[in-house]
Amino acid sequence: MPTVNKLNTIAPMNESHPEEFILLGFADRPWLQLPLFTVLLITYPMALVGNIAIILVSSLDPRLHSPMYFFLTNLSFLDMCYTTSIVPQMLFNLGTSKKTISYVGCAIQLYIFTIMGITECLLLAVMSFDRYVAICRPLHYTLIMNRRVCILLASIVWLSGITYAVSEVTVTLQLPLCGVNTLDHLLCEIPVLIKTACGDKGANELTLFVVCIFIIAVPLCLILASYASIGHAIFKIKSSEGRKKAIGTCSSHLIVVFLFYGPGISLYIQSSSSISRDQPKFMALFYGVVTPTINPFIYTLRNKDVKGALRNLMNSNFNFK
Repeated sequence: MPTVNKLNTIAPMNESHPEEFILLGFADRPWLQLPLFTVLLITYPMALVGNIAIILVSSLDPRLHSPMYFFLTNLSFLDMCYTTSIVPQMLFNLGTSKKTISYVGCAIQLYIFTIMGITECLLLAVMSFDRYVAICRPLHYTLIMNRRVCILLASIVWLSGITYAVSEVTVTLQLPLCGVNTLDHLLCEIPVLIKTACGDKGANELTLFVVCIFIIAVPLCLILASYASIGHAIFKIKSSEGRKKAIGTCSSHLIVVFLFYGPGISLYIQSSSSISRDQPKFMALFYGVVTPTINPFIYTLRNKDVKGALRNLMNSNFNFK
């Protein structure tokens, strides 16, 4: 009997990496599936079209060849990858009775989703620094934010996001699951995989918590410090037109910052005991689908230069009057 028990204990450990995962999603609320499928089917093309439009006008219109739109192009590309890494799989699972994702597919989704999330945290901080230099150091703006510096900052942001994400996701994927292949989520995300793992996972949870505080809090503090200086500088602007333009360019970015960081803070920096069962699912939908969809509209609807560039692009290609 001791031998049999030993074999039974070891067997599940050899199946620590299942061939596929079952994503429960809102299995206990089947009435949500059709409305959610419809919303995703509408918002996903909107996100793609909106972000592609930002990239095109920023690249094709010479008036938008500035650091602000260079970083905005990076943000739009991030948002496209961000939402594409999760929405097609969600649509497939919601539209069929099969609620699964392969282990390889889960790993790929995890890498892309995490890379884009971390990189966006850092990129938003760089964009706030760009606004700080533009408003607080206008005479030195072209000197400080030259093309070389912009490319260097973007490279640091991307390399930092990729380095952290690859290391964190690789460690997470090595956690033993002991044959468990059911994830109570809509997608593969680091916290849910750590929660599903068997054995001692306290060190992984603590590491994730500490790193998330650093990744979220440090860029957010830099953003708030930048906008505190920007606010002080704006009050010193004597021209009402100049003050209005400065507020307009900064308010769009601030809205995006709050939409992105708000759900991240509520999900990753709370203790696990204070998070409800469905909160991670709704938060994932918000920062993975809603935010990438509305970001292009926030920037275009509040920015005369982008609206003018879009209008010129449409006129030149479709002969609109």
